[in-house]
Amino acid sequence: MSDRWWNNLRGKFLAFEGPDGSGKSTQIARLEKFCKDKNLEMLTVREPGGTAIGERVRDVLLDTRHGEMNVRCEMLLYMASRAQLMKERIEPALRDGIFVLSDRFVASTLAYQGTAGGLPPSEIRAVAEVAIGGRWPDLNVLFDVDTTIAMGRIHPLMDRMEGKGAEFHARVRQGYLRQAQQKPNDFLVVDAGKSPDEVFAQLTSGLQLWCVNNATCAPQK
Repeated sequence: MSDRWWNNLRGKFLAFEGPDGSGKSTQIARLEKFCKDKNLEMLTVREPGGTAIGERVRDVLLDTRHGEMNVRCEMLLYMASRAQLMKERIEPALRDGIFVLSDRFVASTLAYQGTAGGLPPSEIRAVAEVAIGGRWPDLNVLFDVDTTIAMGRIHPLMDRMEGKGAEFHARVRQGYLRQAQQKPNDFLVVDAGKSPDEVFAQLTSGLQLWCVNNATCAPQK
């Protein structure tokens, strides 16, 4: 199994998580190439968005022209996009044995609208259960990076979430790390402050270990 560990990603559901500026997009592109080279069928989706309805919701959530949005409204909009994505794309792919990777999922909501935004985690999880029908990711990969480094990587033309400032993003990071500490079996933490090559090496090494350890395990429910 260890020499073809990636085969155990078939039918699995992973989420890439991390603060803005953590380098997730770069690592998603690298993992997509890796899977293509290994002939592993893979579906990549993004949050919010990923469907026609979800992309409309994304426009509302990230547009800077709408003024300040109530954090509870913000959370519910993310969940609405997520519910459509789960039903329309994620669930069908998993049923077909396809490896599904989501660029963000519920852990993002817990970090951004929960720890940083002030909503109780219990409320977020309760809404998430409805939105995703109890199908949580099999593994969350957290790209952890120092807030100063992350802020230096953010594009100057920031969207509404990126432009919330360093203090907000520091709380987001702490929210992610708290989740990983509370549920270590659900998270793979990668040091995203290093070079892209080093980060990818950590990622594939961590995924290999996880795949070998979970070779006979059924997906989480």
